[in-house]
Amino acid sequence: MKIKFSLKVITAALLLSSTVSQAQNLLKYVDPNIGTAHSRWFFYTPAAVPGGMAKLAPSTNGHYGNAQGWEAVGYDTRQNSIEGFVHFHEWQVGGVSFMPTTGPLLVKPGALDTPNSGYRSAFDRKNQIAQPGYYKVLLDKYNITAELTATKRVGFHRYTFPQNEHAHIILDIGNVQGESGAVTDAGIKMLDDTHFEGFVITYPKYVAQYDPQGKVAMYFYGEISKKPETVGSFNAAGITPNSASANGKGAGLFLNYKTTKDESIEIKVGLSYTSTANAKANLVAEANGLTFNQAKINAQKTWQQELGKLTVHGKDDTAKIKFYTGLFHALLGRGVASDVNGAYPIHGGKIGQLPLDAKGKLSYNFINTDAIWGAYWDLTQLWSLSYPEWYEDFVHTQLQIYKDKGWFGDGIANSEYVSGVGTNFVGLTVAAAYQSGIRNYDINLAYQAVKGNELGFKNRKPGSGKMDTKAFLQYGYSPFIEADKTDSTGAHFSASHTLEYSFSAFAAAQMAKNLGKTADYKKFIKYSNGWRYLYNPANKLLQPKRADGTFIDKFDPYAPWRGYQEGNAMQYTFYVPQNPNALISTLGKDYFNTNLNDIFEKSEKDGFGGGKTINAFAGITSIYNHGNEPSLHISWLFNFSGKPWLTQKWTRLICDEFYGIEPIHGYGYGQDEDQGQLGSWYVMTALGIFDVKGFTDAKPIVELSSPVFDKATITLGDGKKLVIEAKNNSKTNLYIQSVVFNGKPLANCWLYRSELMKGGKIVFIMGSKPNKAWGIQTPPPSVQ
Repeated sequence: MKIKFSLKVITAALLLSSTVSQAQNLLKYVDPNIGTAHSRWFFYTPAAVPGGMAKLAPSTNGHYGNAQGWEAVGYDTRQNSIEGFVHFHEWQVGGVSFMPTTGPLLVKPGALDTPNSGYRSAFDRKNQIAQPGYYKVLLDKYNITAELTATKRVGFHRYTFPQNEHAHIILDIGNVQGESGAVTDAGIKMLDDTHFEGFVITYPKYVAQYDPQGKVAMYFYGEISKKPETVGSFNAAGITPNSASANGKGAGLFLNYKTTKDESIEIKVGLSYTSTANAKANLVAEANGLTFNQAKINAQKTWQQELGKLTVHGKDDTAKIKFYTGLFHALLGRGVASDVNGAYPIHGGKIGQLPLDAKGKLSYNFINTDAIWGAYWDLTQLWSLSYPEWYEDFVHTQLQIYKDKGWFGDGIANSEYVSGVGTNFVGLTVAAAYQSGIRNYDINLAYQAVKGNELGFKNRKPGSGKMDTKAFLQYGYSPFIEADKTDSTGAHFSASHTLEYSFSAFAAAQMAKNLGKTADYKKFIKYSNGWRYLYNPANKLLQPKRADGTFIDKFDPYAPWRGYQEGNAMQYTFYVPQNPNALISTLGKDYFNTNLNDIFEKSEKDGFGGGKTINAFAGITSIYNHGNEPSLHISWLFNFSGKPWLTQKWTRLICDEFYGIEPIHGYGYGQDEDQGQLGSWYVMTALGIFDVKGFTDAKPIVELSSPVFDKATITLGDGKKLVIEAKNNSKTNLYIQSVVFNGKPLANCWLYRSELMKGGKIVFIMGSKPNKAWGIQTPPPSVQ
């Protein structure tokens, strides 16, 4: 049996090596440690596969939770002790931590500033390896090497112990982890000598706020390679020796061993959001007979395959690291929530069933998802380019939510609403999928849901966002109210809501137009101009307005949180992506170009965000803030204003200067990386293609800018290839001189997406000075 096992592992390793040798080994360009000084809960989960439910990672501070329910927590590069290895890392979902130890039994993680107060262990980052699909670290306190890997729904651990008479594995499942919120119940039990199962039920802050009758349940079924000598249990009440089960808050088990030098113990853990039976079924389906080494090889082969849909070439390895780490986070983000048999979680702990095809296979996955706020500028464009099946899963999930609950949900944790920003861009995102040709779902149902999202307000559920829809429809804009709330009379974030609702109304209008729904189209297009109500000619800004039609007083254009969510008037004035030409005309083209260029000149001095301050909202009072969603399209607007060379300049400099490759300087210094959208922005921009409208046009376009790489080969969603070449390219040669697409010169700085998706070759000729005659013949359309 040992010989067969060895041959299997060697064969699998050779297959991976062969795959990598035929192309670049892309995994070497992914550095999960980048940006981990301010790391959101999902962000540092190397032991996972793309879109996986099982996202395993070390935690330095996860048991502390976070006060507001969303802040950075889990792994921080500035902290030097590990308190456990956690399985679930999703927006508002976290739990199930394991930790190997030796010596006296300790069942609490202890405090960061006093590492010996609990079972946490110091570690040296020189003894840490983090790669896509694999993690390894030496725990200094115990001289134990811990390794992690995963399949889609199964986590794998391998702990290599020293010789010790008192070795333990702590299964700590009943405590807060990351964004989980309070644990309301938990249970774990040994089923026999080497199998265990359990659950943990949590009440995350955003579930409490947006779906108060809901809950988040996590289930697991585990298999351990060696029978423990003895088993004990613990919970909030204390420790019970020789007990094989525990229940309630703080529940957990400790497995006691006598280990020999370099003895390895492996654990497989099947995960589920529906039941322990389905957790077991997931383990059997994905990991039956699979060893740790085989799982690692398979995980990394999957990453190589998915990352390899976009291959870039050039001498700048730093740019490659930024590119593939960004793509890694984009593909790591929103994780599957359904089981191998199609069971998925419904509100309040109920279980639903996804449809199976004629062969008994699932047609799509149900996923957990952070808000799609801002991700239509990067993540969904990336999906529609090369990962359309991911986009389909998102649409199917939201349509299932609509059928189950009556409304789309902006953010979703196990079918519970966890909106986060209180708006809802799902309608826009579904409409953009339709316009992008992603239509493998019930189109009539999708349009009905999109229309309801934009126009519906009766009995609207708070978790579906847009609770000021009635006021928006009544006034054409959302009126400002001083109280920090959103209701049928308006909103405290009224200006940003007005701009967002105007954009999503435009998306719905284009879908209605393509479906021949003329009356709906006219209604939506009227609402898409809501931004015009907020234009103040006295200061040339989009300013919050009250219900009586007056602009708010004591107005500070740099102040966030009064009229604008996670931004200010300086940033949000450019938030008219559905009609850039109209905004430019309103402001005046010369003023627009001079003012916007001046904004970027000034913002470059602060790294295009909040400088070197380590905080998610470091740039929220800045003149431009690349660290958060409202600003991400602005550098592309010069394509519409007759100066495309300024888009080329500033997009390239943002790629070079905002994005870094260090633990401290990653996505800026104070990044707010919402499950992959900032990483996706780099990927799309580095390719030199983007759309400020997020593909919501009736006939979507793609704008062009300065490619970072000498050559990129993109495998499109239908398998065709698109090659992007940039000749004479360098950090200083960042200006486009000319472009040829499939042998024909391109006079404009844009083309229709349908042309791009036919594949072929785009060749950019680059230079050190702007060619001010190129790209200005016909500006990108702002068709209404």
